[in-house]
Amino acid sequence: VQLQASRGGLVQAGGSLRLSCVASGSSSSINDMGWYRQAPGKQRELVAVFTSYFSTRYADSVRGRFTISRDNAKNTVYLQMNSLKPEDTAVYYCAAVWGVTGPKYWGQGTQVTVSS
Repeated sequence: VQLQASRGGLVQAGGSLRLSCVASGSSSSINDMGWYRQAPGKQRELVAVFTSYFSTRYADSVRGRFTISRDNAKNTVYLQMNSLKPEDTAVYYCAAVWGVTGPKYWGQGTQVTVSS
């Protein structure tokens, strides 16, 4: 499975940005997809994921501001980020297929920078 995320970017605090991630190389739709992020000097953390076809899980820090959605026909997952804060600055990673120790597949990472 290969994951290709869209380019992130630089946005001012309070602004919005949407990331997308396309999965390829799978013979069937992938239900388990989502987003993680890693800020400088910090561990990689979950942002928003689908835990099943319908269920989602959000980090407390983004709940109410970020929305994860999907287009199964395109094997694509989206992350709509609103009301962005400087602390949202990080490299965002698309991930898929949850294993015992974490996601089995990772995208290449895309930089999101929020200026104050």
